[in-house]
Amino acid sequence: MARFEPAALPDLLPVFYRRLFPHGAYGRWLGYGGVVKNYFQLREFSFTLRDDVYVRFQSFGSPQELERELQKTNPYKIDIGAVYSHRPNQHNTVHMGAFQPQEKELVFDIDMTDYDDVRTCCSSADICSKCWTLMTIAVRIIDRALVEDLGMKHRLWVYSGRRGVHCWVCDDAVRKWSPALRAAAVEYLTLVKGGAETVKKVNLSEPIHPFIRRSVDVVEKYFETYALVGQDILGSPENWDKRSRPACSTGRCPCPRSRMSFKVPSSPRNATALPLSVTALTLPTAPRGPAGRVPQEAELGAALGAAEGPHGADTGECEPSKGQGGGAPAPAPRPPPHACAPQRTTAAAKGTACYADWEVMLQFCFPRLDINVSKGVGHLLKSPFSVHPKTGRISVPLDLQKLDQFDPFAVPTISSLCHELDAAGADEEQEDGAETEPKRRARDYKRTSLAPYVRLFEHFVEDMERARRGEKLRRSDLEGDF
Repeated sequence: MARFEPAALPDLLPVFYRRLFPHGAYGRWLGYGGVVKNYFQLREFSFTLRDDVYVRFQSFGSPQELERELQKTNPYKIDIGAVYSHRPNQHNTVHMGAFQPQEKELVFDIDMTDYDDVRTCCSSADICSKCWTLMTIAVRIIDRALVEDLGMKHRLWVYSGRRGVHCWVCDDAVRKWSPALRAAAVEYLTLVKGGAETVKKVNLSEPIHPFIRRSVDVVEKYFETYALVGQDILGSPENWDKRSRPACSTGRCPCPRSRMSFKVPSSPRNATALPLSVTALTLPTAPRGPAGRVPQEAELGAALGAAEGPHGADTGECEPSKGQGGGAPAPAPRPPPHACAPQRTTAAAKGTACYADWEVMLQFCFPRLDINVSKGVGHLLKSPFSVHPKTGRISVPLDLQKLDQFDPFAVPTISSLCHELDAAGADEEQEDGAETEPKRRARDYKRTSLAPYVRLFEHFVEDMERARRGEKLRRSDLEGDF
């Protein structure tokens, strides 16, 4: 892969926006089939130009106008904002109180820097193949909950280009959600709570919500390889004391082993030798309800709660499920652990079980969401197929069917893509010179390693369009309009 040099961006960006950026599918995505008149024209775009010049409240009359502007200004980064009540580029001509964001996709931003307290391999903006497992776990947990618990269908997961992932939930009903409902959804998907000074950030108590049980199912598949081997959390007493002690730091845990001194075995990677063997448990799974339609705001607001989430407040208390996701069942009685697994100790006074092993796994691996990005309708988020100015990598969609094989370091950079175009240039010169510019552009990306990501994006857009046509036919039948 050609080495990326940030100084070369001014020369590479014009080629990228003219020959590689998927303008057609991009415009179809954000236009949503003209669901509302002037819908695309009311969308805010933000450009970051050379020398960190930041331009907000850009809007365009059509996808073709946006394409011309991108090829003219060649922005270093593109951010997408809300659909407003008035055209964003005319916001200075509108009374301040009248210019308001109306709707936007529900978005999630998961950044690796939020895991620095549980990473030993990297810190800050650095990532490696070991800690990237955290992003894989996050996508698995959040996407399952969005589909099965909240009934969402159209989710676009995108690599940020450097150290994280983004999710765009594009269902028609979800785009109209209020900030309060968006915040409630994020609260539902949050378990790790507390700042840098908080030692124990996950607190579980019975009854355990099905969402937690299913999340542990996901984490357990990766925990030994990621935490015990990759991060080597038991490699020294200091590592265990700093990163694994939170499981029993509060004194609330009733099991005797929670107050014992954990001895690091001579072979720290032998997880079965641990007094607390988090990999030995057979994890029970609560019964799952079918994924239903996306609830309307009044329904979901009642189900999730405006402030708390089903997992309890910061005290760690947990509430039973109440009709979550349009009819998700209440948690089933907890089955006994596997015969070879250590029995959970129950406090005689309170009758509560100890979940210290689950709390350790979740504190290390559970997704950490930025609630401000998700709840704010007017909040901007980096666009898919934007170029990261530090790494040169393209913000490409993720294929959930091949998520475990995704390698952020193998994502094409703008330098490698332009090099691939140059390598294909000799063949192009021998082809019919009468070929039109649009046809040549449509063929250019297919000659590069960007092709599978563009196809994945096009399939996502086509699935949305297919669902939209099906919904129109359904409504037409209901109304008797033949």
